[in-house]
Amino acid sequence: MMENSLALPSDASDALLPTPSPPSATHRAFWIISLIIFCSAFVLGITGNGLVIWVAGFRMTRTVTTVLFLNLASADFTFTLFLPFLIIGTALQPHWPFGWLLCKLISFLAFFNMFASVFLLTIISLDRCVSVLWPVWARNHRTPFCAALGAAGAWTFALAFSVPTFIFRNTDTENGTTFCYFDFDPWDEAESDAEYYALAESRHWSLVFSRFILGFVAPFLIISVCYGLITAKLWSRRKTVKSSRPFKILTAVVAAFFLCWLPYHVVGMIETSTYHYPHLEDVLPYLSPLSSSLAFVNSCLNPLLYVFMGRDFRERLFRSLPAALERALSEESSPTANTGSGSTFAPSATDAEMQGL
Repeated sequence: MMENSLALPSDASDALLPTPSPPSATHRAFWIISLIIFCSAFVLGITGNGLVIWVAGFRMTRTVTTVLFLNLASADFTFTLFLPFLIIGTALQPHWPFGWLLCKLISFLAFFNMFASVFLLTIISLDRCVSVLWPVWARNHRTPFCAALGAAGAWTFALAFSVPTFIFRNTDTENGTTFCYFDFDPWDEAESDAEYYALAESRHWSLVFSRFILGFVAPFLIISVCYGLITAKLWSRRKTVKSSRPFKILTAVVAAFFLCWLPYHVVGMIETSTYHYPHLEDVLPYLSPLSSSLAFVNSCLNPLLYVFMGRDFRERLFRSLPAALERALSEESSPTANTGSGSTFAPSATDAEMQGL
Protein backbone atom coordinates (compact mmCIF):
# COMPACT_ATOMS: atom_id res chain seq x y z
CA MET A 1 0.00 0.00 0.00
CA MET A 2 1.57 3.25 -1.11
CA GLU A 3 1.21 6.54 0.61
CA ASN A 4 1.49 10.22 0.08
CA SER A 5 4.69 11.34 -1.60
CA LEU A 6 5.34 13.86 1.14
CA ALA A 7 8.06 12.99 3.62
CA LEU A 8 6.29 13.98 6.80
CA PRO A 9 2.54 14.30 6.42
CA SER A 10 0.41 11.75 8.11
CA ASP A 11 0.20 8.27 6.74
CA ALA A 12 -2.05 8.72 3.78
CA SER A 13 -3.48 5.70 2.06
CA ASP A 14 -3.81 4.80 -1.62
CA ALA A 15 -6.30 7.64 -1.98
CA LEU A 16 -3.41 10.06 -2.25
CA LEU A 17 -1.91 8.36 -5.28
CA PRO A 18 -2.55 10.06 -8.63
CA THR A 19 -5.87 9.47 -10.32
CA PRO A 20 -6.76 9.84 -13.98
CA SER A 21 -9.08 12.73 -13.26
CA PRO A 22 -7.57 16.13 -12.44
CA PRO A 23 -7.93 17.45 -8.89
CA SER A 24 -10.98 19.55 -8.17
CA ALA A 25 -10.84 23.28 -7.54
CA THR A 26 -11.52 22.66 -3.85
CA HIS A 27 -8.65 20.18 -3.69
CA ARG A 28 -6.28 22.66 -5.32
CA ALA A 29 -7.43 25.37 -2.91
CA PHE A 30 -6.58 23.17 0.10
CA TRP A 31 -3.14 22.44 -1.29
CA ILE A 32 -2.50 26.13 -1.98
CA ILE A 33 -3.54 27.02 1.58
CA SER A 34 -1.22 24.31 2.89
CA LEU A 35 1.66 25.65 0.80
CA ILE A 36 1.09 29.16 2.17
CA ILE A 37 1.09 27.82 5.74
CA PHE A 38 4.22 25.75 5.04
CA CYS A 39 6.08 28.78 3.64
CA SER A 40 4.98 31.02 6.51
CA ALA A 41 5.94 28.41 9.11
CA PHE A 42 9.34 28.00 7.47
CA VAL A 43 10.15 31.73 7.55
CA LEU A 44 8.84 32.29 11.08
CA GLY A 45 10.23 29.03 12.45
CA ILE A 46 13.73 29.47 11.06
CA THR A 47 13.88 33.13 12.11
CA GLY A 48 12.37 32.82 15.58
CA ASN A 49 14.05 29.58 16.62
CA GLY A 50 17.34 30.59 15.01
CA LEU A 51 17.35 33.78 17.08
CA VAL A 52 16.63 31.81 20.26
CA ILE A 53 19.49 29.39 19.46
CA TRP A 54 21.88 32.29 18.90
CA VAL A 55 20.98 34.10 22.10
CA ALA A 56 20.60 31.06 24.39
CA GLY A 57 23.60 29.26 22.96
CA PHE A 58 26.12 32.03 22.44
CA ARG A 59 25.10 35.14 24.41
CA MET A 60 23.97 33.80 27.76
CA THR A 61 25.28 31.87 30.75
CA ARG A 62 24.14 28.26 30.88
CA THR A 63 21.08 27.98 33.12
CA VAL A 64 18.16 25.59 33.45
CA THR A 65 16.01 27.84 31.31
CA THR A 66 18.60 28.42 28.59
CA VAL A 67 19.43 24.69 28.40
CA LEU A 68 15.78 23.75 27.90
CA PHE A 69 15.03 26.60 25.51
CA LEU A 70 18.15 25.88 23.49
CA ASN A 71 17.12 22.25 23.06
CA LEU A 72 13.51 23.15 22.26
CA ALA A 73 14.58 25.79 19.74
CA SER A 74 17.02 23.31 18.16
CA ALA A 75 14.28 20.70 17.76
CA ASP A 76 11.84 23.24 16.34
CA PHE A 77 14.53 24.74 14.09
CA THR A 78 15.48 21.40 12.54
CA PHE A 79 11.80 20.40 12.35
CA THR A 80 11.03 23.45 10.20
CA LEU A 81 14.34 23.11 8.36
CA PHE A 82 12.87 20.22 6.36
CA LEU A 83 9.94 22.29 5.15
CA PRO A 84 11.51 23.16 1.76
CA PHE A 85 11.46 19.45 0.91
CA LEU A 86 7.79 19.27 1.85
CA ILE A 87 7.00 22.46 -0.04
CA ILE A 88 8.61 21.05 -3.18
CA GLY A 89 6.99 17.65 -2.59
CA THR A 90 3.61 19.29 -2.14
CA ALA A 91 4.02 21.38 -5.28
CA LEU A 92 5.04 18.28 -7.29
CA GLN A 93 2.45 16.01 -5.66
CA PRO A 94 2.47 13.04 -5.97
CA HIS A 95 5.99 12.84 -7.42
CA TRP A 96 8.91 12.57 -4.95
CA PRO A 97 12.04 13.99 -6.63
CA PHE A 98 14.66 13.43 -3.90
CA GLY A 99 15.30 9.69 -4.12
CA TRP A 100 15.20 6.67 -1.80
CA LEU A 101 17.74 7.77 0.82
CA LEU A 102 16.22 11.22 1.37
CA CYS A 103 12.75 9.66 1.47
CA LYS A 104 13.84 7.62 4.47
CA LEU A 105 16.17 10.18 6.04
CA ILE A 106 13.96 13.25 5.81
CA SER A 107 10.94 11.37 7.13
CA PHE A 108 12.98 9.95 10.00
CA LEU A 109 14.57 13.27 10.95
CA ALA A 110 11.28 15.12 10.68
CA PHE A 111 9.50 12.72 13.05
CA PHE A 112 12.58 12.61 15.28
CA ASN A 113 12.50 16.36 15.78
CA MET A 114 8.71 16.37 16.05
CA PHE A 115 8.85 13.98 19.01
CA ALA A 116 11.79 15.85 20.53
CA SER A 117 9.91 19.17 20.32
CA VAL A 118 6.82 17.71 21.99
CA PHE A 119 8.81 15.99 24.74
CA LEU A 120 10.91 19.09 25.45
CA LEU A 121 7.77 21.18 25.60
CA THR A 122 6.50 18.75 28.23
CA ILE A 123 9.74 18.95 30.24
CA ILE A 124 9.57 22.76 30.21
CA SER A 125 6.02 22.56 31.57
CA LEU A 126 7.15 20.20 34.35
CA ASP A 127 10.07 22.48 35.15
CA ARG A 128 7.85 25.54 35.45
CA CYS A 129 5.37 23.62 37.59
CA VAL A 130 8.08 22.48 40.01
CA SER A 131 9.58 25.99 40.18
CA VAL A 132 6.25 27.56 41.09
CA LEU A 133 4.81 24.89 43.41
CA TRP A 134 8.01 23.89 45.23
CA PRO A 135 10.40 26.87 44.98
CA VAL A 136 12.54 25.81 47.96
CA TRP A 137 13.12 22.31 46.56
CA ALA A 138 13.76 23.79 43.10
CA ARG A 139 16.35 26.16 44.55
CA ASN A 140 18.33 23.22 45.91
CA HIS A 141 17.87 20.60 43.20
CA ARG A 142 17.00 22.33 39.94
CA THR A 143 20.34 22.55 38.09
CA PRO A 144 21.50 22.95 34.47
CA PHE A 145 22.96 19.44 34.65
CA CYS A 146 19.54 17.98 35.51
CA ALA A 147 18.01 20.02 32.70
CA ALA A 148 20.61 18.62 30.29
CA LEU A 149 19.83 15.08 31.46
CA GLY A 150 16.12 15.69 30.92
CA ALA A 151 16.77 17.05 27.44
CA ALA A 152 19.00 14.07 26.63
CA GLY A 153 16.20 11.76 27.74
CA ALA A 154 13.75 13.58 25.47
CA TRP A 155 16.09 13.21 22.47
CA THR A 156 16.68 9.51 23.28
CA PHE A 157 12.97 8.69 23.43
CA ALA A 158 12.38 10.70 20.27
CA LEU A 159 15.07 8.67 18.50
CA ALA A 160 13.55 5.37 19.61
CA PHE A 161 10.03 6.35 18.51
CA SER A 162 11.27 7.53 15.09
CA VAL A 163 13.14 4.36 14.08
CA PRO A 164 10.00 2.63 12.65
CA THR A 165 9.58 5.55 10.25
CA PHE A 166 13.07 4.97 8.83
CA ILE A 167 12.46 1.23 8.54
CA PHE A 168 9.07 1.39 6.82
CA ARG A 169 9.65 4.36 4.49
CA ASN A 170 10.38 3.38 0.89
CA THR A 171 10.13 4.57 -2.70
CA ASP A 172 8.69 3.08 -5.86
CA THR A 173 8.54 4.40 -9.42
CA GLU A 174 5.60 3.86 -11.74
CA ASN A 175 5.29 5.43 -15.19
CA GLY A 176 8.03 7.92 -14.43
CA THR A 177 6.49 9.03 -11.13
CA THR A 178 8.37 8.23 -7.90
CA PHE A 179 6.35 7.75 -4.72
CA CYS A 180 7.70 8.12 -1.19
CA TYR A 181 5.43 5.95 0.93
CA PHE A 182 5.20 3.62 3.93
CA ASP A 183 5.90 -0.01 3.02
CA PHE A 184 4.73 -2.00 6.03
CA ASP A 185 6.22 -5.23 4.70
CA PRO A 186 9.85 -4.29 3.98
CA TRP A 187 11.05 -7.85 4.60
CA ASP A 188 8.48 -9.49 2.24
CA GLU A 189 6.88 -11.50 5.01
CA ALA A 190 3.42 -11.63 3.42
CA GLU A 191 2.84 -14.48 0.96
CA SER A 192 -0.42 -13.16 -0.44
CA ASP A 193 -2.32 -9.90 -0.88
CA ALA A 194 -4.60 -10.80 2.01
CA GLU A 195 -1.65 -11.36 4.34
CA TYR A 196 -0.05 -8.13 3.16
CA TYR A 197 -3.11 -6.01 3.87
CA ALA A 198 -3.59 -7.65 7.27
CA LEU A 199 0.06 -7.00 8.14
CA ALA A 200 -0.07 -3.45 6.78
CA GLU A 201 -3.23 -2.66 8.73
CA SER A 202 -1.78 -4.01 11.98
CA ARG A 203 1.50 -2.13 11.68
CA HIS A 204 -0.17 1.01 10.41
CA TRP A 205 -2.54 1.07 13.39
CA SER A 206 0.34 0.42 15.80
CA LEU A 207 2.38 3.26 14.32
CA VAL A 208 -0.45 5.80 14.31
CA PHE A 209 -1.83 4.79 17.71
CA SER A 210 1.56 4.89 19.45
CA ARG A 211 2.28 8.25 17.82
CA PHE A 212 -1.10 9.54 19.05
CA ILE A 213 -0.66 8.33 22.63
CA LEU A 214 3.04 9.09 23.09
CA GLY A 215 3.23 12.18 20.92
CA PHE A 216 -0.04 13.88 21.85
CA VAL A 217 -2.27 12.42 24.56
CA ALA A 218 0.37 11.87 27.25
CA PRO A 219 2.23 15.18 26.64
CA PHE A 220 -1.03 17.12 26.44
CA LEU A 221 -2.28 15.65 29.72
CA ILE A 222 1.03 16.42 31.46
CA ILE A 223 1.13 19.98 30.09
CA SER A 224 -2.51 20.58 31.04
CA VAL A 225 -2.05 19.22 34.57
CA CYS A 226 1.12 21.27 35.10
CA TYR A 227 -0.45 24.50 33.98
CA GLY A 228 -3.63 23.68 35.87
CA LEU A 229 -1.59 23.38 39.07
CA ILE A 230 0.25 26.61 38.26
CA THR A 231 -3.05 28.38 37.68
CA ALA A 232 -4.42 27.07 40.98
CA LYS A 233 -1.29 28.38 42.72
CA LEU A 234 -1.74 31.76 41.11
CA TRP A 235 -5.41 31.76 42.06
CA SER A 236 -4.55 31.20 45.71
CA ARG A 237 -2.15 34.14 45.63
CA ARG A 238 -4.01 36.50 43.37
CA LYS A 239 -7.75 36.41 42.81
CA THR A 240 -7.47 38.31 39.53
CA VAL A 241 -5.60 35.45 37.86
CA LYS A 242 -8.04 35.24 34.97
CA SER A 243 -6.99 38.67 33.79
CA SER A 244 -3.27 38.23 34.54
CA ARG A 245 -0.66 37.93 31.80
CA PRO A 246 0.72 34.58 33.07
CA PHE A 247 -2.73 32.99 32.94
CA LYS A 248 -3.25 34.20 29.38
CA ILE A 249 0.13 32.83 28.32
CA LEU A 250 -0.55 29.45 29.95
CA THR A 251 -3.89 29.28 28.19
CA ALA A 252 -2.27 30.16 24.88
CA VAL A 253 0.42 27.48 25.29
CA VAL A 254 -2.10 24.69 25.97
CA ALA A 255 -4.50 25.90 23.28
CA ALA A 256 -1.74 26.16 20.65
CA PHE A 257 -0.47 22.66 21.39
CA PHE A 258 -3.99 21.20 21.25
CA LEU A 259 -5.14 23.03 18.11
CA CYS A 260 -1.93 22.44 16.15
CA TRP A 261 -1.46 18.75 16.89
CA LEU A 262 -4.97 17.32 17.33
CA PRO A 263 -5.96 17.61 13.62
CA TYR A 264 -2.75 15.85 12.58
CA HIS A 265 -3.42 12.84 14.78
CA VAL A 266 -7.14 12.74 13.96
CA VAL A 267 -6.30 12.57 10.26
CA GLY A 268 -3.89 9.73 11.05
CA MET A 269 -6.75 7.84 12.69
CA ILE A 270 -8.99 8.51 9.69
CA GLU A 271 -6.33 7.17 7.34
CA THR A 272 -6.02 3.91 9.23
CA SER A 273 -9.81 3.57 9.16
CA THR A 274 -9.81 3.46 5.36
CA TYR A 275 -8.92 -0.23 5.53
CA HIS A 276 -12.52 -0.90 6.57
CA TYR A 277 -14.23 2.31 5.46
CA PRO A 278 -12.87 3.08 1.98
CA HIS A 279 -15.27 6.02 1.50
CA LEU A 280 -13.18 7.99 4.02
CA GLU A 281 -10.42 8.16 1.41
CA ASP A 282 -12.35 10.94 -0.33
CA VAL A 283 -11.62 13.44 2.45
CA LEU A 284 -7.91 12.66 2.86
CA PRO A 285 -6.60 14.79 -0.04
CA TYR A 286 -8.19 17.81 1.69
CA LEU A 287 -7.38 17.09 5.33
CA SER A 288 -3.91 15.55 5.17
CA PRO A 289 -1.89 18.53 3.86
CA LEU A 290 -3.77 21.01 6.02
CA SER A 291 -3.32 19.01 9.21
CA SER A 292 0.38 18.48 8.47
CA SER A 293 0.94 22.19 7.92
CA LEU A 294 -0.73 23.00 11.24
CA ALA A 295 1.70 20.65 13.00
CA PHE A 296 4.58 22.80 11.75
CA VAL A 297 2.86 25.95 12.97
CA ASN A 298 3.34 24.86 16.58
CA SER A 299 7.11 24.86 16.11
CA CYS A 300 7.13 28.48 14.99
CA LEU A 301 4.67 29.46 17.74
CA ASN A 302 6.87 28.12 20.55
CA PRO A 303 9.41 30.98 20.54
CA LEU A 304 6.54 33.46 20.35
CA LEU A 305 4.60 31.96 23.26
CA TYR A 306 7.55 31.15 25.50
CA VAL A 307 9.86 34.06 24.77
CA PHE A 308 8.26 37.06 23.14
CA MET A 309 5.17 36.98 25.38
CA GLY A 310 7.31 37.08 28.52
CA ARG A 311 7.59 39.92 30.95
CA ASP A 312 7.85 43.51 29.77
CA PHE A 313 6.78 42.62 26.25
CA ARG A 314 5.84 46.17 25.29
CA GLU A 315 9.12 47.49 26.61
CA ARG A 316 11.04 44.94 24.54
CA LEU A 317 9.44 46.20 21.36
CA PHE A 318 11.74 49.22 21.59
CA ARG A 319 14.87 47.15 22.13
CA SER A 320 16.97 45.03 19.84
CA LEU A 321 15.67 41.49 19.44
CA PRO A 322 18.80 39.80 20.82
CA ALA A 323 18.68 41.93 23.96
CA ALA A 324 14.97 41.25 24.33
CA LEU A 325 15.42 37.50 23.96
CA GLU A 326 18.36 37.50 26.34
CA ARG A 327 16.26 39.17 29.01
CA ALA A 328 13.27 36.92 28.33
CA LEU A 329 15.39 33.79 28.72
CA SER A 330 17.12 35.08 31.84
CA GLU A 331 16.09 33.46 35.11
CA GLU A 332 16.76 36.58 37.17
CA SER A 333 13.54 37.16 39.06
CA SER A 334 14.89 39.44 41.77
CA PRO A 335 18.12 41.21 42.72
CA THR A 336 18.78 38.52 45.33
CA ALA A 337 18.26 35.59 43.00
CA ASN A 338 21.28 33.36 42.58
CA THR A 339 21.75 33.40 38.85
CA GLY A 340 25.23 31.97 39.02
CA SER A 341 23.88 28.45 39.19
CA GLY A 342 20.99 29.34 36.93
CA SER A 343 18.66 27.20 38.99
CA THR A 344 17.52 29.16 42.00
CA PHE A 345 14.37 31.03 42.81
CA ALA A 346 13.56 32.68 46.08
CA PRO A 347 10.54 31.13 47.82
CA SER A 348 8.70 34.39 47.38
CA ALA A 349 9.48 34.60 43.68
CA THR A 350 6.51 32.59 42.43
CA ASP A 351 4.85 35.51 40.75
CA ALA A 352 8.16 36.74 39.37
CA GLU A 353 8.81 33.33 37.84
CA MET A 354 5.39 33.35 36.25
CA GLN A 355 6.07 36.74 34.76
CA GLY A 356 8.92 35.09 32.85
CA LEU A 357 6.52 32.73 31.09
